[in-house]
Amino acid sequence: MRRVIFYLFFDPHGIVDDYIVHKLARLREHAETIFVVSNSALTTDGRSKLESVADTVYVRENVGFDVWGYKQAMEAFGRDRLAKYDELVLMNYTFFGPVFPFSETFETMNRQDVDFWGITAHKSMNPNPFPGANDELPMHIQSHWIAVRKRMFTSLEFQDYWDSMPMIHSYEDSILRHESRFTKHFSERGFSYSVTFPPENYPSTHPIFENANLLLKDRCPIVKRRLFFHEPTYLERNAILGRRVMEAIEATDYPTDLIWRNVVRSAEPRTLYTNLSLLEVLPEFDSGYRPEPQPRIAVLAHIYYEDMVDETMSYVKNIPVPYDLIVTTVSEDKKRHIERDLKPYDAANVEVRVMEQNRGRDMSALLITCKDVLLSDKYDLICRVHSKKSPQNDYNTAVLFKEHMFDNLLYTPGYVASILRLFEDQPTLGMAFPPIVNVGYPTLGHSWFTNREQAEDIAEKLGITTKFDRSTPVAPYGTMFWFRPDSLRTLAEHNWTWDDYPAEPGHNDGGLAHVQERLLGYAAMNEGYHLRSIINRDWASINYAFLEYKLQRVASRLPHFTQDQMDYLDRIQAGHPLLSAVKDAVDRRFPRVGHGLRPLYRLTRRAYRAGRSPHQAQDRL
Repeated sequence: MRRVIFYLFFDPHGIVDDYIVHKLARLREHAETIFVVSNSALTTDGRSKLESVADTVYVRENVGFDVWGYKQAMEAFGRDRLAKYDELVLMNYTFFGPVFPFSETFETMNRQDVDFWGITAHKSMNPNPFPGANDELPMHIQSHWIAVRKRMFTSLEFQDYWDSMPMIHSYEDSILRHESRFTKHFSERGFSYSVTFPPENYPSTHPIFENANLLLKDRCPIVKRRLFFHEPTYLERNAILGRRVMEAIEATDYPTDLIWRNVVRSAEPRTLYTNLSLLEVLPEFDSGYRPEPQPRIAVLAHIYYEDMVDETMSYVKNIPVPYDLIVTTVSEDKKRHIERDLKPYDAANVEVRVMEQNRGRDMSALLITCKDVLLSDKYDLICRVHSKKSPQNDYNTAVLFKEHMFDNLLYTPGYVASILRLFEDQPTLGMAFPPIVNVGYPTLGHSWFTNREQAEDIAEKLGITTKFDRSTPVAPYGTMFWFRPDSLRTLAEHNWTWDDYPAEPGHNDGGLAHVQERLLGYAAMNEGYHLRSIINRDWASINYAFLEYKLQRVASRLPHFTQDQMDYLDRIQAGHPLLSAVKDAVDRRFPRVGHGLRPLYRLTRRAYRAGRSPHQAQDRL
């Protein structure tokens, strides 16, 4: 069968990730011609990658969404030329694959005598969930893969469909005017169709998204990218576990690094972290595992409080393989004390460095005093720790923060061995750190504090394009973490100066050190690495119990599900009238009472409206 694939591509930065190249190379086995239409400008490297696997790379202005991309690609290809083929496929960049060989899909569908087919379909929905649609959403083949055979694509009906296609101005337009319309439109005109993985075989309206695991069990070759960066409250409400999907993919031959390299650019870190459950609860017992060959490890320890040498080393000594120890401090006197106190400890090589200036604390010590270490390529992994006292906080919260850091980085030799194994098993893991401290601290939902504006400025200056989290960056709060040196290359290569940091005691939010603390994870993801949090079982128990209590305490005053809660709060914050807020609360908690009070609501609303002055009424327009 002579087959041409029209492959639609888009990336806001013009970057072509390797999952695209991998996919097109595997499709080449089943297509005589691959025509890539890009709705975005391409980098030089991106164009080169596409040209290595496609016959044509056609770059157009990003108008009309995917629908007009397909329309203009087919027009550029030409109807006379197209008529020489047996099948055309309209396909796009919104999925990873092949998780299983494409040959299985093509061989199955080659045996079916139909006019058009798709790999997956969406079930009908009534009412139609899209704004402005009055009828039901029909069952439809999804637009990420629609194959059409000659009898249909050479027909007048097919030509008229595309010739009369109006300009598409929104995502909703593309669904209502093309994706959800295509199947019904042509089936009503006598064209037959089939779906490789029929939606009736699955228990949801949107199987490719909500039943990805079941589709993979049936050897569906594709997984939608959106699963990794969709709004987590939707996944939570529908019990969609991205981690289970990734585990299923890992059990195949598909190279998962292709997924990681793309999603770290596409998703907000907090969204990716949540959707893939990137919190690892690691065992503390020693299973006997030791990496082979042993990774080259350095510990970079900033010790300002020299009385904390023994406490710091009581944790560092849990590293079960040889390591170099490089200590930074702020004076020659402290250096002498530290060197003396380090003598009993067994490190392969020990070096104590004195910072040129006491500005920027542990962050300047890392990025200026230890810049050569970060850029040396001498180490595979680095553990970053520092003597932490947090004297600005009360005793209990200060001690909790310190122990939260050290216990979840260096708890026992077996626990550290588990961390080393995690890095060995996950080659795209760039950084691992304790989860955000929340017991005793107002971090959840607020941890940008006054640092976001400067973080955005620095990110733009350094070329860090990772999406910023809305409220709570995924970051190593407390600046203790395990990392691959290459993950911080962008930050390490920049020539920071001592004067960039405020003089002591100006180590406050909004200062460079606090900004850099929040940029660490974004910088690592910008290098193509992903992030994970690590926690031992003891701290997991402590944190989960408090988180559960805090969540249920807040949720008890709100609607049932998270997205409903957010919608409710958005209405309140947008100035939703007090009466409506009271009505919502009563309806939610006492629905029968709320129903009985509706006449009173109406009377009160009329009185409220009548009592407004003309000026107030105008303000509401």
